[in-house]
Amino acid sequence: MNRGHFDLLIIGAGVNGAGLARDAAGRGLKVALVDAADIGGATSSSSTKLIHGGLRYLEFYEFRLVRKALAEREVLLDIAAHLTRPMPFVLPVGPDTRPGWMIRAGLFLYDHLARREQVPGYSKVVLRDDHAGQPLDKRYTQAFRYWDGWVDDARLVIANAQDASSRSALVLPRTAVTGASRTDAGWQVILGDATTLSAAHVVNCTGPWAGEVASGILGLPDAPRLRLVQGAHLVTRRIGRGQDSYILQQPDGRIVFIIPYENDFSLIGTTETTIESANAPRITEAETEYLLAAANRYLSRPLERADIISTYAGIRPLVLEESKGARETSRDWKLVAHEGGGAITVVGGKITTYRLLAEDVLGRLFPESKRWTAGQPLPGSDFPRAPGFSGQQAWAKWCDVLRMRYSDYDPRIVDRLARLYGTRAEAMLEGGLGENLGGVFTAELEHMVAHEWAQTAEDALWRRSKLGLHLSPDAARAVERWFAARFTKS
Repeated sequence: MNRGHFDLLIIGAGVNGAGLARDAAGRGLKVALVDAADIGGATSSSSTKLIHGGLRYLEFYEFRLVRKALAEREVLLDIAAHLTRPMPFVLPVGPDTRPGWMIRAGLFLYDHLARREQVPGYSKVVLRDDHAGQPLDKRYTQAFRYWDGWVDDARLVIANAQDASSRSALVLPRTAVTGASRTDAGWQVILGDATTLSAAHVVNCTGPWAGEVASGILGLPDAPRLRLVQGAHLVTRRIGRGQDSYILQQPDGRIVFIIPYENDFSLIGTTETTIESANAPRITEAETEYLLAAANRYLSRPLERADIISTYAGIRPLVLEESKGARETSRDWKLVAHEGGGAITVVGGKITTYRLLAEDVLGRLFPESKRWTAGQPLPGSDFPRAPGFSGQQAWAKWCDVLRMRYSDYDPRIVDRLARLYGTRAEAMLEGGLGENLGGVFTAELEHMVAHEWAQTAEDALWRRSKLGLHLSPDAARAVERWFAARFTKS
């Protein structure tokens, strides 16, 4: 079967690919988005869940990258308000950290590099008088508090793919590209389901596999060289009870975050381990030891192995810069326009700037088309807005109304559904949530299948949500049985 001719074929449905598909479809282009695995199934669901300028990049004079990332932080807090939120970060200062004057100067610059409307500025903290000091060792008496943003990374990818699909993009997860050849009209492509399509342009957004796809599938001789860096994370018992995250300076010059996670836990990350293969990333013993030691250097009650609830690791594909280590390598993106035209490979980038990357690609390929995504809320964040309200203000007001409208439900359930699905939670609450399988409802599983391309319990419990951290083993098995029965029927 031939699926037709497209203006743009995007290979790789991570945040860059999904964001590009959304933008291109909204410009009236005919778009196909394909991925050999699940949408957002690799790096884009294994990040540290932050939208931020990158405070540490100031040390490497990456002012341009930090400025545009800080500006994008404001955009994402506005257009994806149900998936993002401002988050305070506490940066302790002591004899083993950078000096206070240097941190203050960096934070002043960080606050003023771009317009800031939805997050406060930095402030100094006396830890003995502030709740943020509670989990820290008493030798740390001073700190600074500044603000960045949190994001549900996997659901951000889903929301972009949903919007692309609603604008007539063809979205095909679990569909590999197995072959491609140039034609007079662009490209002829063979898919893993034995169908074919043609496209005027191909954009390779396969992240850690970009080099392999460019050379092995597309047959391009000028495939980019990548540095593959693994970022590992620990999910542990909750550290502290406030909403502050911690940014902890390490003796090797790196920083490690401790972030409140899923209400009951803390997320600790990340590492920067150079690896050879992007397949099946797993945290190493050395990374586990590093992250525990990094946190315990600051905590009054040290973490132990028994405190680790879960782990995950993702691979960051960085532009290879021979003279630089992983820490110094830029997180900015690079677009490789291949010889002969008609194909671009995307290298690098960060989740915060995915939307700008899409604009860059489309500005090169379709320069007459118009930018539009900065002012258009993503699916789920399309709640009513009073004049002058930011996305975060409109989100808070909408949540208040939702709790009152569905006051017969446990407000914790309403809040959870609102945070995951935004305005799409209204239909579930109105129609009834169905059977409770031990913390997840059949109505939301049906929603994930019908509108979010979920096919397995792992899709539902670890990417479309993080309920895998909360459900009992019996409940997780009930979800597995539900998916087995659901796809047997279909």
